[in-house]
Amino acid sequence: MKKITVIGAGTWGLALASLLHNNGNRITVWSALQDEIEMLRRDFRHKNLPDLDIPKEIFFTSDLKEAVLDAEVLVLAVPSIFVRKTAAQIKLFYKSHQIIVNVAKGIEEKTNMTLIEQIEQEIPNATVVVLSGPSHAEEVAKKLPTTCVVGAKNLETAKLIQSIFMNSVFRVYTSPDIIGIEIGGALKNVIALAAGIADGLGYGDNTKAALITRGIAEISRLGMKMGGRAQSFYGLSGIGDLIVTCASMHSRNRRAGVLIGQGYSMEKAMKEVKMIVEGVYSAKAAKALADKYEIEMPIINEVNAVLFDNKDPKTAVDSLMLREKITENPEFSW
Repeated sequence: MKKITVIGAGTWGLALASLLHNNGNRITVWSALQDEIEMLRRDFRHKNLPDLDIPKEIFFTSDLKEAVLDAEVLVLAVPSIFVRKTAAQIKLFYKSHQIIVNVAKGIEEKTNMTLIEQIEQEIPNATVVVLSGPSHAEEVAKKLPTTCVVGAKNLETAKLIQSIFMNSVFRVYTSPDIIGIEIGGALKNVIALAAGIADGLGYGDNTKAALITRGIAEISRLGMKMGGRAQSFYGLSGIGDLIVTCASMHSRNRRAGVLIGQGYSMEKAMKEVKMIVEGVYSAKAAKALADKYEIEMPIINEVNAVLFDNKDPKTAVDSLMLREKITENPEFSW
């Protein structure tokens, strides 16, 4: 049995807290919102996870010191835009033996840093791993079969986290490719916005397949330039996560995209979804990284134009379709 604290009481944090409790661990859940903690203590329910009966043995607190001090593993499950701030707060109580498992997905807009890079910058001595893959909280809460991958700098740490999370309905693989896992997880949210926009415009399965296929091509080009490995982008944290996020209405990024395709502004779409739409915050960073590494990413560019330059979504699709003629695999010889 491990003492594990889940930092963040959103749907993903609570789904994982329940899973880890069912695996025989002692679980604490922290939230900065005292009202949220009181609701969870009283009801053991979350309004956005109606199928989850939260185990009554889970301890809830809004005291970060209390949450962090005795934990062996810290599962960082706050939205990506709060990762740096939360890591800075954790630093005050962090001990060198603790492992931080980041389960959020995103890139910081101002610095273009991945979430692991942000955590390591704020807590320089930290042991940090990433857990990612096609894993909607709603389905993990229902105990539907799910697979993820844990990325770590050494195999021993990866295997430890694998053993903590894995059970008959939650299979975990290991990988040393932290950067590949993070880039796949962050950029798929931007492509999912594009997929949702296409749905909102009334386009069909052909369009969705094209966006997924060309989207993973863009993600892998950038990710490999940044040091990621090709196989990661055709694995769980790449094409796997991209498929589920582009296809499912559990996806807040796709839902926001649908609304934008139907004529909503980016701001109104985010308000309607009522959850943080990670892809909006990662879109500018993805474009900046593409420019930095001189990688062509036309879908990413058009999503940015729609979100921030008021480009008409239909015109953005036309821009993609009418680009100059190219070969699908330029590395192939005739």
